[in-house]
Amino acid sequence: MDDTPTLFELPSPEERPEGPGPEAEPRLERPNREQLELRSVDLESMLPADHRARVVWEFVAGLDLGPLYREIKAVEGHAGRPAIDPAILMALWLYATVDGVGSARALARLCEEHDAYRWICGGVSVNYHTLADFRVEHPEYLDQQLTTSVAALMAEGLVTLTRVAQDGVRVRASAGAASFRREPRLEAYWAEAAAQVAAVRQELEDDPGATTRRQAAARQRAATERQQRVAKALEQVAELQAQKKAAEREKARASTTDPEARVMKMADGGFRPAFNGQFATDTATQIILGVDASNVGSDRGQLAPMADQLQGRFGTAPTEMLVDGGFVTLEDISAVAQPEVGCTVYAPVPAPRDAGRDPYQRRPGDSEAVAQWRERMGTAAAKAIYKERAATSECVNAIARNRGLQQFLVRGLPKIKAVLLWFALAHNLMRAAALRQAAVCAPG
Repeated sequence: MDDTPTLFELPSPEERPEGPGPEAEPRLERPNREQLELRSVDLESMLPADHRARVVWEFVAGLDLGPLYREIKAVEGHAGRPAIDPAILMALWLYATVDGVGSARALARLCEEHDAYRWICGGVSVNYHTLADFRVEHPEYLDQQLTTSVAALMAEGLVTLTRVAQDGVRVRASAGAASFRREPRLEAYWAEAAAQVAAVRQELEDDPGATTRRQAAARQRAATERQQRVAKALEQVAELQAQKKAAEREKARASTTDPEARVMKMADGGFRPAFNGQFATDTATQIILGVDASNVGSDRGQLAPMADQLQGRFGTAPTEMLVDGGFVTLEDISAVAQPEVGCTVYAPVPAPRDAGRDPYQRRPGDSEAVAQWRERMGTAAAKAIYKERAATSECVNAIARNRGLQQFLVRGLPKIKAVLLWFALAHNLMRAAALRQAAVCAPG
């Protein structure tokens, strides 16, 4: 027997209890969620130094937020609740876009539950109403920041306007196919909406205490908004009728949900209400240079406006533009080749109806620019350059899809363009970080 002294007297082997029987209760550590815990945690230590949220915040810190600050009415020395810093809202939406979050309600929940979003907020409480409003209130500011951020990359020598690829991306609208109505039905809806607005107003005048002020205001706002949407739909129908032949004008329809949406053929071959977004992208870096939005289902006629947009943004048009066959119009090719623009187009030449005719030969009536385009696209060098279009535009469109550009949750062309600008800024932010890191790591 071991005579080593022990702290407590141990029983002899004969006195030790036998092992547990088959009916013995297991001894477990069970959860106790009512116990109190004290934790010393700060938001700064929750994120690693290289977290994407920090990259986003660094980008926002370098923006000129003066135009947004000047819109704030709560100022020092006067009454009013302090406003949320626009830097927080900018960073939240940029990071949310990178993260594939497109709903203001979902973003508001993440600001309470997710460490990265809580870090951006820094203890400031935000609600989904504020987030939703901020997302679409400043399209002009977002457009300017796209220009400024790309110009900074050009100044660093990371981006040039040598070769640009343009492509359209059709995105489902926030409107159902059943919301499209013809003019007679829309006129009936407008009369019903007007009667509803008048009834709510009359109720308030006859008995102000019939409902609470908030309920009455909500009812009146909803009725007025419905009347405005129907009126907008009637305007859109009138525009569509003007574009159609006389025999087809009665078939013109517009949505009562989003009057500016149009039924378009989507990538899967189906037809749904949608908008057509346009991205112009630098082929060397995949930096988005220009953004536009339309409710036209075709890309025809979109080339010249984008070239003009890029020239207006950066003071010079791209040297070369790559587009697919859906963009090709002889008028656009001639327009962008003018000396004041000076852009060379790489686009496939349509197959001629006459199978025996060479599509790359000049045709009667061709301008000099069109004739040069036909001849150019018959060369192996031009065909090799054109291949860069798919590698650029299709990749950028796929990234946007993966980040949630599947369906718009906002309505109306101005708001649609604002959302597309958020995608462009978020995309460029991450690409710029990668480009700068690659420049630092490059030998020499």
